[in-house]
Amino acid sequence: MASIVAGTPWMRIGRMTMTTTTKLDLAPPVLRLYRSRRRFSSVSASLSTNSNKLDGEVRVRFAPSPTGNLHVGGARTALFNYLFARSKGGKFVLRIEDTDLERSTRESEEAVLQDLTWLGLDWDEGPGVGGDYGPYRQSERNSLYKQYAEKLLESGHVYRCFCSSEELEKMKEIAKLKQLPPVYAGKWASATDAEVQEELEKGTPYTYRFRVPKQGSLKISDLIRGEVSWNLDTLGDFVIMRSNGQPVYNFCVTVDDATMAISHVIRAEEHLPNTLRQALIYKALGFTMPYFAHVSLILAPDRSKLSKRHGATSVGQYREMGYLPQGMVNYLALLGWGDGTENEFFTLEQLVEKFSIDRVNKSGAVFDSTKLRWMNGQHLRALPSEKMTKLIGERWKSTGILTESEGPFVDEAIQLLKDGIELVTDSDKVLSNLLSYPLHATLTSTECKAVIEDKLSEVAATLLAAFDGGEILGALEEGSAGWQKWVKSFGKAQKRKGKSLFMPLRVLLTGKLHGPDMGSSMILIHKAGTLGIADPQAGFVSLKERFEMLRQVDWEALNKDQPILESTAAVSS
Repeated sequence: MASIVAGTPWMRIGRMTMTTTTKLDLAPPVLRLYRSRRRFSSVSASLSTNSNKLDGEVRVRFAPSPTGNLHVGGARTALFNYLFARSKGGKFVLRIEDTDLERSTRESEEAVLQDLTWLGLDWDEGPGVGGDYGPYRQSERNSLYKQYAEKLLESGHVYRCFCSSEELEKMKEIAKLKQLPPVYAGKWASATDAEVQEELEKGTPYTYRFRVPKQGSLKISDLIRGEVSWNLDTLGDFVIMRSNGQPVYNFCVTVDDATMAISHVIRAEEHLPNTLRQALIYKALGFTMPYFAHVSLILAPDRSKLSKRHGATSVGQYREMGYLPQGMVNYLALLGWGDGTENEFFTLEQLVEKFSIDRVNKSGAVFDSTKLRWMNGQHLRALPSEKMTKLIGERWKSTGILTESEGPFVDEAIQLLKDGIELVTDSDKVLSNLLSYPLHATLTSTECKAVIEDKLSEVAATLLAAFDGGEILGALEEGSAGWQKWVKSFGKAQKRKGKSLFMPLRVLLTGKLHGPDMGSSMILIHKAGTLGIADPQAGFVSLKERFEMLRQVDWEALNKDQPILESTAAVSS
């Protein structure tokens, strides 16, 4: 809902006084214009009790400016529009606001379209799709803006302003000295036809300015923020067309939303101040007002506005970092919205089913990168196994860790390591860690001291004998059952069990104090060596090389806290 509460005439043109309306409803406005050549006796509006009553389907729009990458804030706005449209069986329209000719580029436009497509936010009308309300780029709609600007000029809602830049700057300085808002003083608002004609004949450049009532207030009912109001005396007459013939943002947006039959404008709260100008233009042109819903900003952890100084902020950056569209969509939806339950895991289809605008929070939402990573991991592990295997397997091959992207080794490795993978790019580190053998670093660490003191050298000697005798290789060839049988037998012979058995075995066989299931790890390491699937340049140390390195340990020096082992690289070479 939007209304004007006014205590003075709606406007004055020349010497003609307009009728006074105490409460003027702007949604929907019904204007009666009485024209006599270029003079008017009055402008009045009927009071409507059914504010914002819109018939027909829900139509929303996302209108990015192609001046850079798609920010996560813009992506969330697009998502909320998409979810609202789909949940209501309506239309999601994509409009490119490229009136900033100096900064707008087709490359940026393509990047935005690519990011929206990657997120799965398909649009019903817009670039590449078409529709009945096109064109869908503002740069292709100039004739429409000029048509409506002329209509406002004829109706008296707009007038020509011939003020120079110097004059306007002087007005600002005077207002500042008087501690007044920097609003236009209205020099040309009451000019006579003769004065205007004189400037036109001289070829003086002019803008089109919108007449704003000097007193009163404008009030809207925002679907997220509730009632919002502004005093009109803080605004001043504003420009809708520049002297070069280019329309101003607020004018374009209003004409576009109205002529595209947009029923709900869901956008970022930074656009809330624009609503005042846009509502006045809606009223003057006799357009039906849409519902407005202004979504809160996305904040950084320090509660400032999220920006590049806080790290990655664009959708494209997160895609390159290995995030899934499902994870991004799920997380962005939860920035300021929830379904009222403890559930945080949603697919896009589930979000469409659950979404409602009245559950969008009006307070700012903090962007938590750690939570985003966690959520991405949830979606990664929820993928069908063949899809997850394809994603990670291709990643391992492309980064040179493996020579193949599919097969039993890849399948088993993903099953073993998936709980440690939140981003596809994480898979490189977890597999490289499995295939590596940092024995030297582990043995010389403080954490390993207790393990060494528990007669680790004796366990190492027995383990080497078991390897030389073929016991370990034989057990690994038999798979999990063979390995478990051998470990049980080895523990019994050593009179060890539990941690006192598995910790020394883990250190000696994997070179680490922690890691995934040791049996599965050793089977994979054995397979990697026999299949030749792991690239030595990616840090793979085979089982044979591990035992050769183990033979080099000087346990006596180790117990005296002396250097005990050559580096892994030296031994391997």
